[in-house]
Amino acid sequence: CLDEEGKVYEFGSSWRTEDCNDCSCSRGGIGCCTSYMRPVDYDEEKCESIFNKETCSYKVVEKGDHSKECPVHSWVG
Repeated sequence: CLDEEGKVYEFGSSWRTEDCNDCSCSRGGIGCCTSYMRPVDYDEEKCESIFNKETCSYKVVEKGDHSKECPVHSWVG
């Protein structure tokens, strides 16, 4: 398989991209999906979601104080 960046992968291999997508190569081609869950049900007026590319995860914190996490009631991904 040949990815968007021109890298070649063997059939049956899998990898994680810099954009936190999990990809795999099969005889049918390359398939990719996000490796993280996105918060969707939280207090958006009081809180904001911040994506960490190193851990491929979101954290939901208060806008005025990033040391305080906010409760999240639903995630999608």
